[in-house]
Amino acid sequence: MSITTVLADPAVQLFSLGITGIVVWHLIPRALANERMLAQLAIFSVMTFVLVHAHLAPLTYADGGTQDANAILLTSAKILWWVHLAWAIIGIVRLYLVLNGRPREARLIQDLIVGVVYLGMGLSVLAFVFGAPIGTLVATSGVVAIILGLALQNTLSDVFSGIALTLGRPYALGDWIHLSDGTEGRVIESTWRSTQVLTAESNIVVLPNSVLAKLCLTNVSRPTEMHRMSVIVRIAPTRMPSVACDVMRVVLASSSEALKEPAPLVSLRTLDAAALEIELQFWVAGISKRIAAKNEIFDLVYRHCKSRGLLLATPSDALVAVRELPTEESAVLPPVTPLQLIKALPIFQSLGLDEKKALAEAAVVREFSSGEVIACLNKPATNLTIVRSGVVSIRRDHKELRRLAPGDYYGGSGLFTDTEEDCTLEALEDVIVYEIKQQALATLLAERPALARILTSALSRQWQRSSPNSDQTTSGTHGSRALLSAIQSIFRS
Repeated sequence: MSITTVLADPAVQLFSLGITGIVVWHLIPRALANERMLAQLAIFSVMTFVLVHAHLAPLTYADGGTQDANAILLTSAKILWWVHLAWAIIGIVRLYLVLNGRPREARLIQDLIVGVVYLGMGLSVLAFVFGAPIGTLVATSGVVAIILGLALQNTLSDVFSGIALTLGRPYALGDWIHLSDGTEGRVIESTWRSTQVLTAESNIVVLPNSVLAKLCLTNVSRPTEMHRMSVIVRIAPTRMPSVACDVMRVVLASSSEALKEPAPLVSLRTLDAAALEIELQFWVAGISKRIAAKNEIFDLVYRHCKSRGLLLATPSDALVAVRELPTEESAVLPPVTPLQLIKALPIFQSLGLDEKKALAEAAVVREFSSGEVIACLNKPATNLTIVRSGVVSIRRDHKELRRLAPGDYYGGSGLFTDTEEDCTLEALEDVIVYEIKQQALATLLAERPALARILTSALSRQWQRSSPNSDQTTSGTHGSRALLSAIQSIFRS
């Protein structure tokens, strides 16, 4: 028999195409999944054409009664055709899932379909190639399936719950979820049997899908990562409620963690002889910002209450007689003077009382209306500015970097040198500041070299907090070194 005759045999052609498809499948890297699938579809189409052209029916069993080499080769070719059919179906399903933008479902549904396709392919080979009685096998497999189902009912419950969760899409990988049992964290992995959640304590909680499907789930990451928070503040009734609410609005306006859109809200919850209970509602960019935002809000409440003469109320469970509670008529409000503010600043803690008094006497009080520019761009800030009340915005290139609240200070690059400031200070509310000029500090710094280092370090941190990137932070660090050198030159003179 010539080689031409052998190659013209449909069984040889089918077998050769089947083996070629397997070789090509393994030669194409897995990274080129689409190319693999297209090559597989092309080879399957050619194999189907050969079958149809040779009038070979793969869906019917034909017992030739012979066991020669050609019959064995034809049987092997039919098996390869069924294998390639299964691969083609799997490839089409995968392409459909990817093109529809559902990569999370692609893994789970593809695994499920792969199992069904391979099971169907195996039964088809037994029925149409070998002529096995499928009815008997299905009946037997049904009994086996019942036994396995009873033995693996918990595992199967997890699997089907995983399928339901995948199709329902209540969460995606990376979403922050909160469950009714108190579990809270970010979803890091979802498998057939379980879902893994990374908690805020950096622990991994493994939840069986059957348990997760029964719990009430709150997806904090949907529709956006924004998260609303509320803080309750109790203010002593020494001022009208409208005044206290205005101060709380200024607190929210001076926060850098609270988002400006949606706008924060101030709600007066209760009013009695003991306290004004005020709720501050605001939004943060993400769930991870909760602690930082809450700490900042409490700090700002303390600062603004001090600067506006408001007293914090006693706890609701404290044993205090009504006649001992402060009122608008009897309250003794703490003074807010340059001396009191200087006493509260950490950079001046090492000074003695006489030195603090001298510094306070040299402070100049300045007032700015809302919207007024306090320090202009490209002008050296020759004074150390301490915010007494109000909110100050630090801007660079029309972009807000941060906000200053009562007790914050700014200035430094122009305090002892002619270095220009690289940002603009603008009053967002009516602002009162205390300015301490270079002449007032020169004598004090000459006598207290340690204060110079403390001041330089504090101003350096201010630069870093106001710098949007590392390059500007580095320049701020160099500026602080130049400031320290200038201070040292004053000492030497």
